[in-house]
Amino acid sequence: GCGGSSMNLKIISWNVRGLNDRDKRLRVRNLVRKWGPDVICLQETKMELITRAVIRSLWRGQHVDWSYLGSCGASGGVLLMWDTRVVNKVEEAVGRFSVSCKFTSVSDQFVWAFTGVYGPNSVRDRRLLWEELFGLNSWWNVPWCVGGDFNVVRFPSERSGSTSFTAAMRDFSNFIFEQGLIDIPLQGGFFTWSNSREVVSRPRLDRF
Repeated sequence: GCGGSSMNLKIISWNVRGLNDRDKRLRVRNLVRKWGPDVICLQETKMELITRAVIRSLWRGQHVDWSYLGSCGASGGVLLMWDTRVVNKVEEAVGRFSVSCKFTSVSDQFVWAFTGVYGPNSVRDRRLLWEELFGLNSWWNVPWCVGGDFNVVRFPSERSGSTSFTAAMRDFSNFIFEQGLIDIPLQGGFFTWSNSREVVSRPRLDRF
């Protein structure tokens, strides 16, 4: 097609640390109602199976579709939900660490892709994450938004008390650079996660 798209979507990413209990699902539902997202990606669902009943408990209404990566036991899991009045799924790809959908925007048929990521903690698996994402982008080759909890930072300044660059940071930056992605700056707080212990570790793990 010609020309760009006036795509102005509200996409939300949140590490929920488990969707198993009712209270947590209620909190998510209240936030969905408050934020009014078009696309929402939840990481660390800790659920192997996501049914329509689970979706209903999170996002009320008939206009919701979803795609997900089940957890391995009680770890991991990614859930991607969207408003079908705004975007339609053309294709999906579920990997080891990510869920991706190729969408068309309902208003102008603009084709694009979104990948929701929950990054692994181990160095070896992180290499596999970059390979998984590389493969996706070259397969679809459409405008692409990648978001979620990467479990890795890009710069020492993003991890409080850290001063040196690590191989993992360089790999992450290389991935962003080689894929021609733009790292969108955070609005509001600088650190997105705090483990609320005595000695606070506050890295920036979430980004688009």
